[in-house]
Amino acid sequence: MPLPRAACWPAFCLVLALLSLLAWPWPREALDWQPALAATQPWRAVSAAFVHWTPTHLAANLAGCAVLALLGWRALLGPRQVVAGLAALPLTQLGLLLRPELQRYAGLSGELHALAAIAALALLRRGGRERAIGSAIAAGLLVKLVLEAPLGPVLRATPGFDFAVAPFAHLCGAGAGLIAGALTMERLSSPTRTPHGT
Repeated sequence: MPLPRAACWPAFCLVLALLSLLAWPWPREALDWQPALAATQPWRAVSAAFVHWTPTHLAANLAGCAVLALLGWRALLGPRQVVAGLAALPLTQLGLLLRPELQRYAGLSGELHALAAIAALALLRRGGRERAIGSAIAAGLLVKLVLEAPLGPVLRATPGFDFAVAPFAHLCGAGAGLIAGALTMERLSSPTRTPHGT
């Protein structure tokens, strides 16, 4: 029996969180993103998202999953947005090939930025209050990315975190989310015209 539309997005976020918990005891070096191994071990484009360096890293991304699950549930994000989220998962890591000096990467933060972009894009296509919320999410995401200076050093220490943040991964995630969201969105219907052109 298929999931109700309102449950699709929260269920997807729950799966991301559960896979992160399941990957916690596994050896990180077997699953994390390493550009030198991208061609011979392509699974890393997906598995890297579920690897976390420290308990704080894992907890931060699990909290992000919870926030995005709630947002998607309230916004009634459905199967199309879940498909976009699935597509954005490997695209995020593959984008890291543009910065090969980032020799190791792990974590859900890139995918979470992709999900935020997908949610914003979906809401922007609606009217009224939902469009305003989508605009606010998009603006907040853009400001966050600019402040992180993703084209600067590939790793950055952040107060309160015991792991280095990779801002370029956040940019890759947001970009992957926009691409995947645009490719999977439902076409807006145009007004029907009569054959007489009236």
